[in-house]
Parts: sequence; C-alpha cells; structure tokens
Amino acid sequence: MDNAHTPPFAGLTPDAILDAVESLGLRASGSLLALNSYENRVYQVGLDDEAPLVAKFYRPERWSDEAILEEHAFSLQLAEREIPAVPPLVFDGRTLHSHGGFRFALFARRGGRVPELDRDETLQWVGRFLGRIHAVGRTEAYRHRPTLDIQSFGREPMDFLLNGRLLPPELEEVYRGVAEQALQGVARCFERAGAVAQLRLHGDCHVGNLLWTDAGPHFVDFDDSRTGPAVQDLWMLLSGDRAEQSRQLGEVLAGYEDFCEFDLRELNLLEGLRTLRLMHYSAWLARRWHDPAFPAAFPWFGAQRYWEEQILALREQIALMDEPPLWSC
Repeated sequence: MDNAHTPPFAGLTPDAILDAVESLGLRASGSLLALNSYENRVYQVGLDDEAPLVAKFYRPERWSDEAILEEHAFSLQLAEREIPAVPPLVFDGRTLHSHGGFRFALFARRGGRVPELDRDETLQWVGRFLGRIHAVGRTEAYRHRPTLDIQSFGREPMDFLLNGRLLPPELEEVYRGVAEQALQGVARCFERAGAVAQLRLHGDCHVGNLLWTDAGPHFVDFDDSRTGPAVQDLWMLLSGDRAEQSRQLGEVLAGYEDFCEFDLRELNLLEGLRTLRLMHYSAWLARRWHDPAFPAAFPWFGAQRYWEEQILALREQIALMDEPPLWSC
C-alpha cells in the first residue's frame, strides 16, 4: 500500500483542536476525548462551566463546502420538525467553520446505547423514525451531494482497485470476472425495480450510527448523506438468515409506512445495494490507506485472505440477486 502521501490530519494537534473551538468564542477546559471515526476526526471537547461539545473536523478535499452545508441544512430541517437527529450548532449564523486549515463543525453531545434490533417494537420504532426522515428528505433535492448509483458505487471502485494493481496478481482476473458478473446482477436488480423515487437519505444507516435512549432512536452522523432510493436506509438494519431478515424488514416497514409510503418495487434493489456496498467498501479502504488510522484499524485489509473472502462474498451476492425479493406483503 502507498504511504507516500502526507497524512490528511497531520496538523490536527490537540492545541489546534482547542484553538479551533475557542475561535468561536468558547472556553475549552483542555479536556479532549477522541471518538470513533475514521473518515473524519471527531472529539469530545470539555468546556469551562458548560457541558462538553463534539467537534467534527472534516477530511480535507472530500466534500465541497456546498456539499457539507447541504447535509447541515438537511439535519437542521429534521431537528426543526422535532425528528431526533443531531444537527450542527449555529455560531454567528454559520454551521461550518475553518481554522488552521481545517473545516469543522460543533455538535451537542448525545449519548445512547445500541438498539435492540431483535425486538419487534424496536424495529417498528426505527421504521417510524426513518419514515419521518424520508418524508422530509422527499421535500427537496440535493444539488451538491452525489447519487448512489452503479457507476459511483460499483464500476468506478472496481476500476480503481484493478487499475491500481491493489490485488494479489494471481487474483486480479478472478476478481475482475466475478465483479463484472456482480455488476451485471446489480443492473438486473435496477431493471426489475424500474424508475423508483430518489430522495435525500441518511446514506450510512448501520447500527453504529443509530443510538437508543429512553426517548427512542437518533442518528449521530449524516456525513454520508446522499441521494438514492429509500431502501438504502433500511437494508443495513437487517441481519441473520433470510427468514430472520424477512421478518425484520416486515416490522421496519410496518412502522415506516405510518409516516411515508414505501414503494415495494424497491425491494428488488436490496441485494444489489448490498453488493455495491461490498465493492465500494474495499475501494474506500484502499483510498484511505495513507491515513495512519486505517492500517491501525484494518490490519487485515489487502491480504490474500481478504481478497479471497471478497471474491466469495461477491459470488454469494450474485446468487442472492437472482432470488425473489426478501419480503412481500
């Protein structure tokens, strides 16, 4: 892996973090706690005589200012409608700030626990929550954020990995053949679904971004928010065998449709979207390898066994994409 690039957060020292927070007129106590984040850098920052805040420093050159501000506007719209997202705080009319060469935003600290997604009532509650988010997401369109599609999440990641010679040489052609077959399967999924609606999504709706309190669920990170079909925010909540995932999906949809109509044609996309995520994830890890946080957190990436497992996973997805939709009413 290439480590020749300058690490993207090399200059983000503790003093730089505190100086950035204090540039907004706050008084930091000096307490810093790094929170779990790889794409960006996120810290809990202690303040004098006030509750701690969360400071998020954006990865340089990933998003334009306009794209970040669109995400901020979406989460602020949700909060205005009392939908439990965590929007950025506003200072002097602005949510996005810059200091020392880094862009950052501040958020209220919101805790929570992992939701018990094995319980029907929890799945229905999460479904209602997502239905409310998507009802707002449909009201206007993103202009500066990308769309989840086969090209950006499948074809381009595959080309990046193969053109960069990032696989063991003996597995390159095997991966190419399986990935091409997988992309053909994804295309068939989209053909079966037809022209489904596109809306503003959370975009990365896995259990790590969903926290639970006695008041219910809330999301803590809209950084991957983009345009796409509603089912993208549903399928990552599912786990287990086909029968268990089918049951879970039925409960989620029961809650979802209390607030937002769901087009059942989108269920044809579920395994296709799962396939695209597999391909996109490998390329994402490869692109970020010059960031020291990635080799430390993902030491298994790039090994022979990793790519063999990816090839096997894609073969499994090829078969799954030809099966009937996971759930029907």
